[in-house]
Amino acid sequence: MDFLDLPNRTLKNRLYGITSVADFGTPIGQLKHVLDDYHQYIDIAKIGIGCAYVTPNIEEKIALYKAYHIKPYFGGTLFEKCFYQKKMKEYVAYLKSLGIEWIEVSNGTLDISLKDRVSLVKQLKNDFYILGEVGSKDADKDLSISEWKEEINLLLDAGCKYVITEGRDSGTSGIYDSNGQIKDKLVKEMIKNVDINRVIFEAPTPKSQMFFINSFGTNVNLGNVKLVDTLVLEAQRRGLRSETFYLEDVQWKSPL
Repeated sequence: MDFLDLPNRTLKNRLYGITSVADFGTPIGQLKHVLDDYHQYIDIAKIGIGCAYVTPNIEEKIALYKAYHIKPYFGGTLFEKCFYQKKMKEYVAYLKSLGIEWIEVSNGTLDISLKDRVSLVKQLKNDFYILGEVGSKDADKDLSISEWKEEINLLLDAGCKYVITEGRDSGTSGIYDSNGQIKDKLVKEMIKNVDINRVIFEAPTPKSQMFFINSFGTNVNLGNVKLVDTLVLEAQRRGLRSETFYLEDVQWKSPL
């Protein structure tokens, strides 16, 4: 159907307007059914926390995502576990053996300094596309607006393809307070003088997704999206939900 005037969406293999889903152990059969119908709306798939390390059919799952031209990667918690145990060499070898092309460099649980993260990005960028992450999983740890901006820009300059703003799968840390409310002033200030097309906002709920769509447009990058919410999110992006109904009247800031 194409008779409605709707906001223009970037298409598959898009560089922005990205939907990154979170897979916390979705069974292969169920995953195949979801991807059969909705793969065109999904760009990146995070196999969340450290699930990838104990997923018995991880090779099959990776192959399935790739068959639908979706980029799989492992959650930052697994990266941090390997960093903590000084197993980065083994981790890199493991990713390469599985044909994983993306790696997350985060500090959600461990207090890995910005200097160390920048150094890691520079070391890894010749072998992987890198997703840097800014923000802690501890809701009581706050970064100032200037610190958010500095970390995002330094990680992008170091070689990250995208930078993710921490929000957890629960939406209760990083750019959210402990009650799940978006720190809207922080978000709107921290993206000034930042390439928003290279920032992925973790938005695990329809409410948070609609905030970012209404604030930054149809083609904002969103992450930690539940697989089951894929179609609803695409409808929201196209102004097909009450809360985004007038989206086609809002000029998206980035060229299509």
